[in-house]
Amino acid sequence: MDPSTKVVIIGGGVMGAATASFLGSRFGIQATVLERDASYARASSALSVCAIRQQFSTEINIRISQQSLAFYREIGRLLAVGNDRPNIGLVEPGYLYLATDAGAQVLTENQALQTRCGAVVALLSPAELGERFPWLSTEQIAVGSLGLSSPMSGEGWFDGYSALQAFRQHAIAQGARFVEAEAVDFDTHAGAVRSVITQQGERIAADAVVIAAGAWSSPLAAALGVDLPVRARKRDVFALQASGPLPGCPLVIDPSGFWFRPDGNTGQFLCGSPPRSADLDDVPLEQVDRGLFDEWLWPRLAERVPQFDALRVTGAWAGYYEYNTFDQNGLVGRLPGTDNVFVAAGFSGHGLQQAPAVGLGMAELIATGGYQSLDLSPLHLERLSDNAPLLERNII
Repeated sequence: MDPSTKVVIIGGGVMGAATASFLGSRFGIQATVLERDASYARASSALSVCAIRQQFSTEINIRISQQSLAFYREIGRLLAVGNDRPNIGLVEPGYLYLATDAGAQVLTENQALQTRCGAVVALLSPAELGERFPWLSTEQIAVGSLGLSSPMSGEGWFDGYSALQAFRQHAIAQGARFVEAEAVDFDTHAGAVRSVITQQGERIAADAVVIAAGAWSSPLAAALGVDLPVRARKRDVFALQASGPLPGCPLVIDPSGFWFRPDGNTGQFLCGSPPRSADLDDVPLEQVDRGLFDEWLWPRLAERVPQFDALRVTGAWAGYYEYNTFDQNGLVGRLPGTDNVFVAAGFSGHGLQQAPAVGLGMAELIATGGYQSLDLSPLHLERLSDNAPLLERNII
């Protein structure tokens, strides 16, 4: 594709910014990125807890994470702008999935696939868990699955807002233009979009369009006649102060559905869970369900970690998953029925960790017509009309 090609990316979060960054650095294409809120106050990228893992149950997600982790380990060099080398604070203490007898077979099957893909994941008995993590209660636990760091794999967390800004600043340095505007419609002709129409009525000429608007992607696809099953799903996060740190603590996922991880080394933690069944999970972000912690989370946290019997909530916030109601996996590729519209949305909570690999793949697909670095075709949108879900286990 000619460097003068007009690419309009709708959504300036991490997925859109990464795509713009790679379009510029790999192909010399200077994209225009439309972001509805330049403050990113409600953006999923800015409000995410931002973890990365290899413990998926589908090969494509494992491969995406491996490529993305390799990028994030080198982000200071790869996204340097002049003397500014971004630091996202990546740490790799691992993920620990816990399972009762009912879930043990799933972890065992997942670990076999992860190992075949080169991830280093250990299955630990309750006795082994107790030896490695003496602060952990293994009551009713049959097995734990712990991701370990290696050259090919690793698991942990990072500062997602810093990652977003690193991609954004790098894209701008490559000539990308970020514009605060909300896309609402399109001018089309002969199956192709010719321009993107903003809420203010401006028409922005486009040779190619990327819909990467996160939880707000569905109305854009609907304007082109496609029902995209991506919905806003609220997740509450609670910041906690415990009596002290838990040595060697990874990100822990309990069989009951909650998770927690350290936030530094001073006894601070973050935790969360899916909404309570009686609560809507797409309500405004300001409506943090504080009863979720008091009535549901805290008792279970204290059962799993006796030290958590004494906790103090120091803060709380909420962010939206761009939740794919069809199969909870990303929707990546050309929008069916169009010649020049592409989608990267619906990542259901793991978009930040997948942004480097998916952003590069999107840039390759737009510029060359195909994937070059990693085949992302298992995430194609045709699986919607084919009713062929790519199901992922252990979505949290």
